[in-house]
Amino acid sequence: MTFARTAVIARRSLALLCGLAGLFGAGAGSAAPVETIVQLPSENGGVTPYLLSVDDSRRPEAAAVLFTGGAGEVGLLDRGVPRPGRNFLVRTRLQFVERGIATAVIDAPSDVRSMPDSFRVGARHARDVAAVVADLGQRLPGIKVFLVGTSRGTVSAAYAGAALGDKIAGVVLSSSLFNASRGGVGLAGFDYATIRAPLLLVHHTDDTCPVTPYGPASRLGATYPLISVSGGAPPRSEPCEAFAAHGYYGVEAPTVAAIAAWMLGREFPRQVP
Repeated sequence: MTFARTAVIARRSLALLCGLAGLFGAGAGSAAPVETIVQLPSENGGVTPYLLSVDDSRRPEAAAVLFTGGAGEVGLLDRGVPRPGRNFLVRTRLQFVERGIATAVIDAPSDVRSMPDSFRVGARHARDVAAVVADLGQRLPGIKVFLVGTSRGTVSAAYAGAALGDKIAGVVLSSSLFNASRGGVGLAGFDYATIRAPLLLVHHTDDTCPVTPYGPASRLGATYPLISVSGGAPPRSEPCEAFAAHGYYGVEAPTVAAIAAWMLGREFPRQVP
């Protein structure tokens, strides 16, 4: 089998854009998003899919590789483009796009299908992430690429961020997996100083998921910039799931705006909202 790069382009209709405007916040409909499922060769005969989302009307100022939580499986090859998706970063990707940041939602390799911590901390995963970063650089020459993870995705962003060094412009860890769990070690014992790129922490003060407590984020905030989020809508999921404080439910727009401001080198709030 030849693993040539392929792309499946899904252009959103005007009706869909209008429908998404209310979900993604005011102004979302002004963007002209083009979403492309890209497949890159990986190891063991597999491919690493990622969803590239860009505003077709302007050149992005930066790009963000987004790592979902849980098993890390987005289902791009089986289910296509998420509309919009459950995970905080997946469902808000067009909010980043409208703020001038192209996004690349990375999926689990086709031969793996899920990414426990043992995979996320490994060398192969770092090589797959490096391939996505390189591909973005070819598609968008000169672009600054950030790694952004949420929940268990922070394990990917942190370890790959340490491995990629100056190949990336920065790392954002939101709802960080500070404690070990049945899924693996998380970021317990991780040395944040191994990330040589700028590092931003984002955490909801009311996150009651036992593996993502706010306390460690607050302590790390003495060393690294921290955006502390509060408020939002009443949860409609379990504490460790996407539609609770853990996933910034009801306060997505100002949280994304603060992250985007940091990525673009602008003033950003330390408290949201």
